[in-house]
Amino acid sequence: MAEILTTCVYCGCGCGLYLRVENGRVTGSSPSRNHPVSQGNLCVKGWHIHEFIHSPRRLTRPLIRRKDKLVEVDWDEALDFTAESLARLKEKSGPDSIGLLSSAKCSNEENFLLQKFSRAVLGTNNIDHCARL
Repeated sequence: MAEILTTCVYCGCGCGLYLRVENGRVTGSSPSRNHPVSQGNLCVKGWHIHEFIHSPRRLTRPLIRRKDKLVEVDWDEALDFTAESLARLKEKSGPDSIGLLSSAKCSNEENFLLQKFSRAVLGTNNIDHCARL
């Protein structure tokens, strides 16, 4: 069994944990005893973080709604669709018709990029974070 040191993705705290890997599959997690943030502790989410990795319900490819169905597409098509849809909405209704919601499951750097994208590219201050709710 291997243990891989990583950072928990459930919130922005950045707790350190080890993922236990057996036969190429993540099977458990445990706290990093010397980590400066978590100091050997994990919340319930950190203890169970490994459970979603191999879930059959986990989305692994982008989906686009076509008529009444969600259809799997490749990443290039999904990104093109998203960019075109945002540009069309911004042109039709203005930048403040768009709002973004960032996530505690993103890193601080990813949340920073999202707010920069919101303000510099889309031209709106309509960005919020799920932790505030």
